[in-house]
Formats: sequence, C-alpha cells, structure tokens
Amino acid sequence: MRIDVLTIFPEYFSGVLSTSLLGKAIARGTLDVRLHQLRDYTADRHRTVDDTPYGGGHGMVMKVEPLVTALEAITPAGAHRILFSARGDRFTQQVAQRLAAQPSLVLVCGRYEGVDERVTAYVDEQLCVGDYVLSGGEAAAAVVIDAVSRLVPGVIGNESSLAEESFASGILEYPQYTRPETFRGARVPDVLLSGNHAEVARWRRAAALATTAERRPDLLPAEPAGELSSGKKPL
Repeated sequence: MRIDVLTIFPEYFSGVLSTSLLGKAIARGTLDVRLHQLRDYTADRHRTVDDTPYGGGHGMVMKVEPLVTALEAITPAGAHRILFSARGDRFTQQVAQRLAAQPSLVLVCGRYEGVDERVTAYVDEQLCVGDYVLSGGEAAAAVVIDAVSRLVPGVIGNESSLAEESFASGILEYPQYTRPETFRGARVPDVLLSGNHAEVARWRRAAALATTAERRPDLLPAEPAGELSSGKKPL
C-alpha cells in the first residue's frame, strides 16, 4: 500500500515510521510511505504556506495555491485524498477498514487555524481523529497510518488476531492475562487455566460485553438477550 503525506513538518514522522510494525513493513516493501514538504510547492521566495484570514480573526490560514499545486503533483492515479480537520467525519475502526482497501492514500496535514475552504474541493473526504484540538494534522496522520497499515495484509504476522481486537466486532475486547497466575493476591480467572476452549470462548464473550457495557455503552445499540443479564463483569 502506498501512502503520501503532505506536511510542513516531514521530520515529525521520522520516529513513527522507523519503529515497530510500521518500520518493518516499510523495510519489507509492504508499505510505501512518502513524505512531501508543502513548502516545495510554493511560488514565492519566502516559501509562504499561510496568510491572514479574510474577515479578520486570530491566527493564520493555510493558503489554497500550494496545497492544490502539491495535491495535483503528488497524487497517484486512483488515490484517495484525505484532509484532517476538526470538522471532519470521525475516524473509527470501520473507516480504517474501508481505507485499508484503497490502493493508495494521500494525507493532507493542516496547521494553524485550518486551511482555505477551497481546498476541500480537491480532497475526497475530511477526517477527525477525536473531539479535541491538535497543533496540526501530523499527529492525526500518524494515527491513521498506524490504524490503517496494520489492516494491510502482510503487516501483522498473525492476522487472525485482528478479528478479536477492540472495535473489530463492534465492541471492546475481553481482558487479557499472562504469567504469573497470582500477583499480589490477584489471580487469573480459573476458566482461563481450565483448558476448556468452549468455556474460555464463552467467558471472553461475556467479559467483552460486560466491559463494553461499563466503559462504552454507546457501542451497544441493544442489550443482547441473556448475555448481560447479570450486569456484572465475569470474574
């Protein structure tokens, strides 16, 4: 999968793209991430990418000319172009799955008070990674690159593990445990030590539902019959 990132701070991604799964996938050629300096597409000697907003107001707005010039120069045929904006649609696991099916992505990192509205005619969608304000789109782009890339075949070694992660099935994942069996009086649930795979599967399903009901009830449109009747998290 190819991902092009348009930013005024390409150095932001140096650590993100060189470590862990992303670094390995890029080294293998499974991922092709290309960073583009927006200032390279300016027409003035000061390499200006922002200006004061029409109508007055605080802060600066990113200019339309360099953004559109850059998009037209770097976008591969058939690529899906995304602008990060606080006014964008919420980025979710389902959106990540949709984007992972694209042949290539172009990520536009805004800064300052935002971008000239006319830029939106040159992108396919706007995304927001959360209900909070970031200094720029670089952090959002890093989140999307990570979330989308791990869904690309070949990036994660054990791809079957993706099916049981939080949000993959619409609810949160069940609790996980490993050695030792007892730590400062807290024991691993007996069912996980039983070797009974059917019982373990039932426990994990009930634990996932109970955790979701407690922490993210908005993910449960309706209480599954019989599965949350106790209202308590399995032990």
